[in-house]
Amino acid sequence: METEITLENFEELWQSLLVKASDKFETPPDVIKIGDCTIGTLGNFSASTGKSKSKKTFNVSAIVASAVINGKILNYESHFPEGKRRILYFDTEQSPDYCQKIIWRINRLCGFPDTQDIDCIDFSHLRELGTLDRRTFIEFALATKHQDVGLVIIDGLRDLLFDINSSTEAAEVIGLLMRWTSQYRIHIHTVLHQNKGDDNVRGHIGTELNHKAESILQIVRSKKDGNISEVHASYTRDKEFNPFAFLVDKDAKPVLVEGYSFETTTKATFDYESLSEEAHREALDKAFEGVLAPIGYNDLLAKLKVGYAFIGYDRGYVAMANVKIFLVKYGMLQKAGRKYVYNRDFHYVPLPPDESCTIPTEGIGEP
Repeated sequence: METEITLENFEELWQSLLVKASDKFETPPDVIKIGDCTIGTLGNFSASTGKSKSKKTFNVSAIVASAVINGKILNYESHFPEGKRRILYFDTEQSPDYCQKIIWRINRLCGFPDTQDIDCIDFSHLRELGTLDRRTFIEFALATKHQDVGLVIIDGLRDLLFDINSSTEAAEVIGLLMRWTSQYRIHIHTVLHQNKGDDNVRGHIGTELNHKAESILQIVRSKKDGNISEVHASYTRDKEFNPFAFLVDKDAKPVLVEGYSFETTTKATFDYESLSEEAHREALDKAFEGVLAPIGYNDLLAKLKVGYAFIGYDRGYVAMANVKIFLVKYGMLQKAGRKYVYNRDFHYVPLPPDESCTIPTEGIGEP
């Protein structure tokens, strides 16, 4: 659990958190790779994202199977050191019988019989627990089982929060991931859904994930063949890997699609209407950092581009022109003659996804 900071323990905590030029730190080992691109290291966390039915859990099964054999499965190659070969898998959504099918799938990918219990995997289903109890269960599991654990899967990060659009809860949960990975020297891979209307991860927790994750994999259902899923590098601290595709064979195993050709795609529409008030406030606070006087149209678009890129939405000036109209419409920006000011006291309730409307494009360069 988190350390309560008191005057009595502050000196000890102060000494433990100092970083000195003379300190010697061990470089965290790369434990999950795709080719020569690092996906995961000990002491950090990563994520798989995708829309419903994109086969995110099949992709995670391949990552886990790779860790079990400490070798290559699909395009994932694991290199967990001795003493860090154990895997904890927490599923927050599925029933026990469905979770068992995931275990069978992992077994098949490893070349084991379906019903063989793998000594290095502990698989827990947390569907029946309450939100806070799920966090506590994982906390206690790590505290008591961490000695030889290298990989932790949390399939359903959203279910560790009451409100997916709460900035406070998002910060708390991401803070847990950061503390757990550092304290127990593990790698956590988690799963989070994307918005229906675009390719952005859901809610404020998605924004926080974009800021703090070591890498984010995007699982996309192929537009050419609905049976095929594509794996893209949505974000990596390392260089990006080449995308690859897989399908699920007759044995319910994900297998590579050799020679698959990827279409050149443009970024999905920015669904800014579904963002929470906290997300808009974070973007606008960044955009208008140190700015109090009214600013002109072109300067405004440039600042909006910086602000929304800061929360994970790097879009062009045409998109920002639409965002500007939206922000004015809902009072987040106010006109001052031919210039604009940021209304820091705004209040905004996002529209449900199915009720959002399209705001017409405004030409660049027009106030």
